[in-house]
Amino acid sequence: MKRLSILGSTGSIGRQTLDVIRSLPGQFEVVGLASGYNIDLFAEQLNEWRPAVASTEGSLDILKSLYGFPCTWGSIADVAVYGDSQIVVAASSGSSGLRPIMAAIEHGKDIALANKEPVVMAGELLLERSRKRNVNILPIDSEPSGIWQCLRGEAKKISRIIITGSGGPFRRRAFQELSSVTPEEALNHPTWRMGRKITVDSATLMNKAFEVIEAHWLFDIPWENIEVVIHPQSIVHAMVEFSDKSIKAQLSPADMRIPIQGAITYPDRIDNKDIAGLDLLSLGSLDFEEVDMRKYPCFPIALEAARKGGSYPAVLSAADEVAVDLFLNGSIKFMDIPRLLEEVLSEHKSVTDLSIDTILEADGWARRTALERFG
Repeated sequence: MKRLSILGSTGSIGRQTLDVIRSLPGQFEVVGLASGYNIDLFAEQLNEWRPAVASTEGSLDILKSLYGFPCTWGSIADVAVYGDSQIVVAASSGSSGLRPIMAAIEHGKDIALANKEPVVMAGELLLERSRKRNVNILPIDSEPSGIWQCLRGEAKKISRIIITGSGGPFRRRAFQELSSVTPEEALNHPTWRMGRKITVDSATLMNKAFEVIEAHWLFDIPWENIEVVIHPQSIVHAMVEFSDKSIKAQLSPADMRIPIQGAITYPDRIDNKDIAGLDLLSLGSLDFEEVDMRKYPCFPIALEAARKGGSYPAVLSAADEVAVDLFLNGSIKFMDIPRLLEEVLSEHKSVTDLSIDTILEADGWARRTALERFG
């Protein structure tokens, strides 16, 4: 059995990871779980899986009263580096995952990566350390997973990578109407069911920009060789064009359990009867459209920050977290999100001598600045 720990076990990816493990009995042992503030759900998970080590951001006293088995309580980093774990599923949200992921890499753990922000913030450092420690970074996001699957077994003679995005809930909405959209509308994604933050990022197309940044670092692909197209059916997740102009595409239903299983069972492919296959005859047409930059201004803002490098990507990631929170709580409008990003990025003086500490300092500066201007 493979032994694994899950960071962010009560979130969308964490819950679906446990669904996959549950559907493959005898394949995995859950040795560590770390959660956010959902104490009741976390207590249920602990009672079902009985991990050796656990961590929570909620009340530990309440949790202990709900959980009746011996367990070592620690920090999220303690779960990430726990000795018996072979794979760490990084499913927490935002920049809080950076230090635990880096700690897990230092301890030689393979990383099943769903948490985009650490790669956006510190892709160069993360990949450099993973290579030194001979650690596998196994992408869970459907699009990076699609690229990864297309590249497996191929010589590295790549012309371009094409990442698809659904276009979110406002693909057909007129630009003039976007300033009045509500959080409820932004959270109504047409094809995926995800956490709140990533769902809003999908509506702004920030999620696609983050995936471009991921692809650049995870697969060592030049910026100019990565393209994004709108694909509303969410069936083709990524395509890779090789030097002979042959294109490989990865297709699957819009079900996050598929890339999750692909990461945690790597290098094997295992039949899972709980996951439905793709019915090609029912699909009809598959459509591809150009990205309307006017409708998705966050996308070019993010890619410009990524190309600048230094600490700009960390500032971008942090400012976006604040902007999404402010939008969801009603403090700013939907089209204020790109305005906030532009203002914070324009005030930043980039640091080029990067370390985990300087990256997190830039992250903290961006959060304070965004809240001062818009909070």
